[in-house]
Amino acid sequence: MTTSSPKSQSPAASVNKTPAKVLILGSGIAGLTSAIHFSEFSNVILLAKSSLDEGNTRYAQGGIASVWSKSDSIQEHKADTLEAGAGLCNEQIVDICVSEGPTAVQSLIDWGVQFTKTEASDYDLHQEGGHHKRRILHAQDFTGRAIEEALIAKVRSIPNISILENHMAIDFIMEGKFNDGKIDPKRATPGSRLGACLGAYVLNCETNGIFPLAADMTVIASGGAGKVYLYTTNPDVATGDGIAMAYRAGARIANLEFMQFHPTCLYHSNAKTFLITEALRGEGAILRNIAGEDFMKRYHEMGSLAPRYVVSQAIDMELKKTGAAHVWLDVSAINEHEFREKFPQVYATCEKFGIKPPHDKIPVVPAAHYLCGGIVVDEHAQTSVRGLLAVGESACTGLHGANRLASNSLLEAAVFARRAASHARDHLVKNTIPNAAKTLPEWDFGRAVDMEEQIDIAATWREIRSLMWNYVGIVRSNRRLKRARERLSLIRHEVNEDYWKFKVNRDLIELRNLLSVSELIVECALRRKESRGLHVNVDFPRAVDNEAKDTIL
Repeated sequence: MTTSSPKSQSPAASVNKTPAKVLILGSGIAGLTSAIHFSEFSNVILLAKSSLDEGNTRYAQGGIASVWSKSDSIQEHKADTLEAGAGLCNEQIVDICVSEGPTAVQSLIDWGVQFTKTEASDYDLHQEGGHHKRRILHAQDFTGRAIEEALIAKVRSIPNISILENHMAIDFIMEGKFNDGKIDPKRATPGSRLGACLGAYVLNCETNGIFPLAADMTVIASGGAGKVYLYTTNPDVATGDGIAMAYRAGARIANLEFMQFHPTCLYHSNAKTFLITEALRGEGAILRNIAGEDFMKRYHEMGSLAPRYVVSQAIDMELKKTGAAHVWLDVSAINEHEFREKFPQVYATCEKFGIKPPHDKIPVVPAAHYLCGGIVVDEHAQTSVRGLLAVGESACTGLHGANRLASNSLLEAAVFARRAASHARDHLVKNTIPNAAKTLPEWDFGRAVDMEEQIDIAATWREIRSLMWNYVGIVRSNRRLKRARERLSLIRHEVNEDYWKFKVNRDLIELRNLLSVSELIVECALRRKESRGLHVNVDFPRAVDNEAKDTIL
């Protein structure tokens, strides 16, 4: 492993010499939309851990939910969101997101996102599980890719947005550490024992050089943590970095027990987990067990259109009862021309693996998909740490409650990125929190040495993910949760030893963060003494009224 000083890096070196206004971590819809809004009045530095287009947004098939039809209404979208959230949604936040949704979607359209239209030139609206109306705007079945490509083109055209690909933050630079523990009372916030966030230490993933980036405001838009689990729809970058960093910085974290498992992922020995969009069920596809029975009718009145968490848990139950490796998605109700026209990506992928829809049924299983909890934020995306904001899957706004309604995630990211920038405008324009002008200390390697081999990291990574899948999966028990906590604690000692002994690289940083988020998920799950939404514990099989509250760490 080689290291280099900030002075030898490009373009990071030139960026580091120019005081930053806003530092954004992540390049999905939350990060890109935030960058566009903040760039209207501020310089922006956007970090992408990998290439600019790699992240959960790119793989979103279904679409973005918004009231777009005259037959729909804000109240109906709100009601569906609250019902899916199983009693834990923040109703004020739901109202904000649903009401401001059409404006946020229109911004996406103005920036070049081309959603699919009908022959009559109206937007073609899908219906997904949990929705009682058609309100899902989509770009065939690769909506995320269409959004990502349009937003990247927009961001690249804005001169005061600096993009650093293959760069990731290691930790936030906190006022309490920077000023020998002295914190300005005017800059501190309740629960922020380390004071304000002044920026972050950043790793160049190609050179392993580390440098400080100062910022007046830092926005976490680093996505979720699906890679915590062995089976996930998420890409490799989804290691919970922003959540782990925020927790170490003293920010409040909530509701990590609510991991949404997508019910229908392609089950095939040669396929890396591929998401089969819920919109297929909106068009008439039926889930059947290995014996061909329409089993969803036994679990929910909406059958195969039930909310995701109900479907995932029902599939899990069917697999346990039958011993089968998968269930079937029967798509025979959709004619072949319509299937190929509306779902070209699903059709092509299935065909690649020898499955011929709609004539063949599609084998599917659940997989970790979306984290409903995250860093606690207010209606302006502000965390409990001054100068630190969070948007998108990293954040816990209160919109999703105990379960996310399908296609509300892209909407949440777009709405709260806009709100974050709008609220921050006065502070940044008036420069009331001038962090960017500070000269921050360089990264201190201490006595750390180069890591000679990566085998320990790979083995530990697999151990954590298998442990989480087996002990902290769709259905949990106190015994399994406590066993997971004990084993993760042992792993923690090993990872901490490596972190302080060796010079850090991307793999070691991701492992540290993955472990932190795993421990936080287990802790949240142990604190909830009921089954609600996405969290099912066989020792507490029912929802309890006095447990209808957020799990705050």
